Amino acid sequence: MIQPAFAGTIVTLPRVDISTTQAEGAQDQPSLADAPLSASSPDQASQRMSRLSSPDAASLLANLPGVSSYGGGRLANLPVLNGMADDRVATVVDGVRIAPACPNHMNPALSYIDPDSVQTATATAGLTPVSNGGDSLGGTINVERADPRFARHGKILVTGRARGTYRSNGGAYSAAGSLTVANDILSLRYNASYDESGDYDAGGGLGRVLSTEYLRYTHDVTLGIHKRNHLFVLTFSQQDAPREGFPNQFMDMTNNRSTAVNGKYVGTFNWGTLEARGYWRRVTHAMNMLPDKTGDMPMNDDSRTAGYALKATLPLGLAHTLRLGSSFDHEGLNDWWPPVPGSIMMGPDTFHTINHGHRDRLGHFAEWEAHWTERLSTLLGLRNDLVMMDTGNVAPYSSMAGMMGMPNLDLNAANAFNARNHGRTDVNFDVTAMARYRALDSLDIEAGYARKSRAPNLYERYAWGMGSMATTMIGWFGDGNGYVGNLDLKSEVGHTASMTFRWHDPSAENRWELKIQPYYTYAHNYINVQVQRSLSNSSNKLNGSVLQFVNHDAQMYGINSSGHYTVWNTPAYGKGELTGTLSWVRGQDMVSHSGLYQQMPLHGTLALNETIGPWTGRVELELVKSKTTVDQIRLEPRTPGYALLNLSGSYTWRMMTLSAGIDNIFNQRYYTPLGGILVETEKSTGQHIGVPGMGRSFNVSLAASF
Repeated sequence: MIQPAFAGTIVTLPRVDISTTQAEGAQDQPSLADAPLSASSPDQASQRMSRLSSPDAASLLANLPGVSSYGGGRLANLPVLNGMADDRVATVVDGVRIAPACPNHMNPALSYIDPDSVQTATATAGLTPVSNGGDSLGGTINVERADPRFARHGKILVTGRARGTYRSNGGAYSAAGSLTVANDILSLRYNASYDESGDYDAGGGLGRVLSTEYLRYTHDVTLGIHKRNHLFVLTFSQQDAPREGFPNQFMDMTNNRSTAVNGKYVGTFNWGTLEARGYWRRVTHAMNMLPDKTGDMPMNDDSRTAGYALKATLPLGLAHTLRLGSSFDHEGLNDWWPPVPGSIMMGPDTFHTINHGHRDRLGHFAEWEAHWTERLSTLLGLRNDLVMMDTGNVAPYSSMAGMMGMPNLDLNAANAFNARNHGRTDVNFDVTAMARYRALDSLDIEAGYARKSRAPNLYERYAWGMGSMATTMIGWFGDGNGYVGNLDLKSEVGHTASMTFRWHDPSAENRWELKIQPYYTYAHNYINVQVQRSLSNSSNKLNGSVLQFVNHDAQMYGINSSGHYTVWNTPAYGKGELTGTLSWVRGQDMVSHSGLYQQMPLHGTLALNETIGPWTGRVELELVKSKTTVDQIRLEPRTPGYALLNLSGSYTWRMMTLSAGIDNIFNQRYYTPLGGILVETEKSTGQHIGVPGMGRSFNVSLAASF
């Protein structure tokens, strides 16, 4: 990580020190809302390797317990927390919950921020305070840019950084830079990044994995105003991704443009603190087949989102804190597929998938935190989310009844859909109750219960096409199946019980720590699928099915663990630290009795980090057990176990930092357990093959700061 230039010139906004009003000794206990034991952030060595290895911000969370990811796009992996993926995880970037504007979720929230711009990344799995957001089951991922920097009074600050990276596998190039000009009141910062790669080579000599290329440009300008106890930040951003391949999808992304404005105000008053955020974003998204795939089928999306969030923190008495909040999020979406000239199947009219659909969520919460003694603290939160959804009438490619004696399934489905009322309102309630107890100076115990709710997304509820071609264009699972929505879906309700045990060095040196978290979740009305019919026909060799979203009950249980131990810490040899994680999860549909989709098998990491003067190094072993428990309804592939050895290091000299590393040193052959299948291969040959993982890559990066 590049160290900021002119250390000491940063002006920090004063905040209310709640600990001064708490009971004696309570200040030693971190806030349950801001730092629950179930929350974890990547260490600096892991962050450096992630930035060196991947341009995807989701990779920053790769080595956290309970966290995994899936997706065929190398810029657009979707996070998974404790076996719950995508929309079941509240993914927040700069205070904004960004909804994917794509029927395949090719543009998730973390794809809109470059890893170099990330200041903090935190994942909270299991027991999530209601102040961290609603409309989710699995937890919250919170990613934030750095606040603006300001100069001392009467001074002018000019600082910046630049970084260039090359990765041999795929011939990938990345570049990023920033420039800040500020005085003690005003700050102006410009960030830019560029990422490009060709298709990557799989490990073990399996050859090139087609449809894995990408290209992306990102720009943002941030204005900061700081006056006494007040900070105002306004960010204008634009991102263009002209192409990104997806080997586990029928389509590729052929353009994605995002234009956004995001504002934040933080103020400190005698009565407490107030944080206010507001945002607006427009996304224009296009899909078709890149040259690696065959065919032509343009698909377009136009999304507009806007909203606000208010949060007030009020110290009450000597040991109590009250947090109150309100938020509103509007998601408007048009999804249409233009006709293809000369095509009988895809014409003569426009296919309207989502016609001026919207999903509006109004939420309020109240959260009470109490520090009863220096060893015992509790948190109780209540939240209500009102989710209002609607969409207009839809239309298929053709209004003809059918050809050659075959019914027009999409026409019949459109007529049936249009005949029904589309408006739906979900009234959801969340509850989180937690307690933390310091049993010993070296042992903290945190336990609690959470009731979390999530309303269906627009596609789960409103995707209406029944033809094979229409259904295979819907679905963010990478499994080669087709999907149909369900107007009668109910909100998911998850009940989670969890405990976290944290053994740690009682001294301030923090030489060792071991954290273990078992958990259990029972999800009522979990949105899963049921089979409608087979997809295979004379034009393809697909093994999958047309699946409709339905409500089932499900359960998930598992255990996460992590730890670190300082092996040595001497002036002569620097500091050597051993870190490790181990996670296991199991999910089951209680109706079909099949395994839940995309449950990561037993996996973990073991790493040795060394820091001595300007040198840092990391040796990392990634271990994944074979995946044998799968979702049989989706034909989820089984994958063998594997072990990957990665190596990285960096050296800093004055303003320059040189980083280098090798991923998958032994070029191990493996298949990604959550990656889905190679859709184009199955479509043409009938072979049901998982997506191969990336082979050996030599990575190098040069960064400079001033």
